[in-house]
Amino acid sequence: MDRLGKIMQVARGEEEADLLLKNARLVNVLSGEIHEADVAVADTRVVGMGDYEASEVLDLGGAYLCPGLIDGHVHVESSMLRIPEFARVVVPHGTTTIITDPHGIANVLGLDGIRYMMESSKGNPLGVHFMLPSCVPSTDLETAGSRLMSYDLAPLLQEKSVVGIAEMMNYPGVLARSPDVLQRISIASDKRVDGHAPRLGGKDLNAYVVAGIGSDHECTSFEEAREKLQRGMYIMIREGGVAKNMEELLPLVTPENARRCMFVSDDPDLADLLDNGHMDRFVRKAIRLGLEPMLAIQLATINPAEYFGLQDLGAIGPGYRADMVVFDDLESFEVKKVFGGGHLVAEDGKMLATIGKRPPVPLRGTVNVGWIELEHFRIKAGSGRARVIGLTANEVVTKQLREEVKTADGLAVADAERDILKLAVIERHLASGNVGLGFVRGFGLKRGALASSVAHDSHNIIVVGTNDLDMMTAAVQIVKIQGGLVAAADGRVLATLPLPVAGLMSEKSGQEVRAEIDGVLKVARDLGCTLSNPFIAMSFLALPVIPRLKLTDKGLVDVKKFDFVPLFEDGG
Repeated sequence: MDRLGKIMQVARGEEEADLLLKNARLVNVLSGEIHEADVAVADTRVVGMGDYEASEVLDLGGAYLCPGLIDGHVHVESSMLRIPEFARVVVPHGTTTIITDPHGIANVLGLDGIRYMMESSKGNPLGVHFMLPSCVPSTDLETAGSRLMSYDLAPLLQEKSVVGIAEMMNYPGVLARSPDVLQRISIASDKRVDGHAPRLGGKDLNAYVVAGIGSDHECTSFEEAREKLQRGMYIMIREGGVAKNMEELLPLVTPENARRCMFVSDDPDLADLLDNGHMDRFVRKAIRLGLEPMLAIQLATINPAEYFGLQDLGAIGPGYRADMVVFDDLESFEVKKVFGGGHLVAEDGKMLATIGKRPPVPLRGTVNVGWIELEHFRIKAGSGRARVIGLTANEVVTKQLREEVKTADGLAVADAERDILKLAVIERHLASGNVGLGFVRGFGLKRGALASSVAHDSHNIIVVGTNDLDMMTAAVQIVKIQGGLVAAADGRVLATLPLPVAGLMSEKSGQEVRAEIDGVLKVARDLGCTLSNPFIAMSFLALPVIPRLKLTDKGLVDVKKFDFVPLFEDGG
């Protein structure tokens, strides 16, 4: 009460404010207007607009002032950075709050992984709120490193930083009214439950929403998003590392329904973050595509704040946390200054705030694999055409192709000339010896192999290649470095990016990791790969909750059937 009383005294003009931002053009997302204002701050809070005395006065000279930007759904692990390093990258771009789902590290390390992320989020100028992973594992069609039940998650819902239950990917389980799945939803109580239901519609969608699921970030078409919006879901417009849906979905947004929409990054690409920005990039792109600037800024501020019940975030007004962004032009939306809790934390693209060092959180090694042999990559030739995973540009959905595959000595082999490569998923948590084998089209590799320990959601080792020797060489190197990215050819390792934190994240800075990523990608291009980042594309090929054909350590999965299918049409 003493603190509140002091802030109220400042708000009434009885005491001096800590900071006064003069001559701002305030982007008022609450009233939907832009107006001139002087904004006073005391003790991390905005106390009012008007004529105040302050110990520090900053004249903005007519620059625009908007709330700090909020990413409504992000997996920090996908950036390959720990949270403190992620903050150093995104805060200078105006992002002051993220809602993160740590299901990547949870699928590897369970509750230890969630606790690691929570501890590493402390002492940062970036506000981090958590959604608890609802699907660990995402399905029983793959082997994960942990299994989290509703009773494992329930105690964490008492944490102040936890705002709900993360994306319910197991929509078949929801529709089948699985008691365990429904229990994971029910423990959220009055907190949010996010959705993940690509292409779900009709009565199945009705049932999914009735279960208590409030949002979806998997819409890839205008019609899909409109149906979900009409059913009462919040639409998360994703612009991620692979899936970029803004151009398709933005026409859905109107002044009448905009408050039910928000921007999210989902699985961000580090190079994209460093080169183009984060939420500021989404706002810029939306404005360039024709969305009215006020609406674009609302989609990145007040909308996610209200959806997640963050009552003191997302706006600039009395009582709101003083997370604010200064920029000069509505069209270009180039961030000049960033305030976190009333303190200048970044300016002209550079972080000014110091991120406090915290005691290290110990984590065990997470790559536990038995001996890898050449025979693990051999596919016996079958009868009929093979089911081949077909990549889809800028999407995480895949196609189910049927192709005649090349054979040699009774084995089905890769055919680089036709861009039909071999794909393997090696279980890396329990040393079970599980290896799923298949074929994929869309990488363009002419020789060599690529391997990664980043493979959503169970994050087993995934390998794509033109021959068994190079696939084995790349996979063995993943084990040696305890996770990461590898490129190999002619039986030799050519480039690596170590990711020792759960096989998902580096302990290095963003710039250092970027340099290592660039090195691996250059080798991939030299090997003939036609994708800008094949490792991101690979990471979704083992995810059996996104249509249509995927490969796990247990075998080939037809996501539409939600069951395993044989590699060859005739069951061979």
